[in-house]
Amino acid sequence: MRVTMKRSRYVALLAMGASALALSACGESETPAGVYTSVDQCIADKQFTDAECRKAFDTAKEEHKKVAPKYASKADCEADFGAGKCEESPYRTTSGTSTFMPLLVGYMLGRTLSGQPGFAPQPLYRTPGDSTFRTGDNRPVTSKTGLQSVPQSATTSAFKSSTTTRGGFGRNGAVYGSTSPGRGATTSGS
Repeated sequence: MRVTMKRSRYVALLAMGASALALSACGESETPAGVYTSVDQCIADKQFTDAECRKAFDTAKEEHKKVAPKYASKADCEADFGAGKCEESPYRTTSGTSTFMPLLVGYMLGRTLSGQPGFAPQPLYRTPGDSTFRTGDNRPVTSKTGLQSVPQSATTSAFKSSTTTRGGFGRNGAVYGSTSPGRGATTSGS
């Protein structure tokens, strides 16, 4: 039994090393960021000031309207995010019909080593069965809250989403947004 335990630890260490190697081989760098599900959680973590937590949440709420994935129907949105986890978007399709988007479940903020803001706060989303927080363009961030190391690419998202019939958002989904042609009608009013 002792040999099995040592071997299990060895296999686990090899797996972790392979993951780190894969990330570095892809050139993916990481940066510190605060990931929170509420302003209160951010304030309690004491990594940011009360004012920083509140301002970041307000910014993320505004960005949420712009960058959340948009769906042509509530059923399509709920197919990706779960029953009761979608809301009507403030935008309409080019034909004037309503669009739907997932609920905001968290937000991310960061600062540089010098203490200055590091990147614009972003809204975060989750799909059923996947504990990973994701950006509006479906970039994985982390599955934990608090101060985390997150992929640098997840902090630089600045896109406008387009309406889709069902995006497969989440662990099986692909990155999509206004830069992906042919994914449905674009939204208007943004």
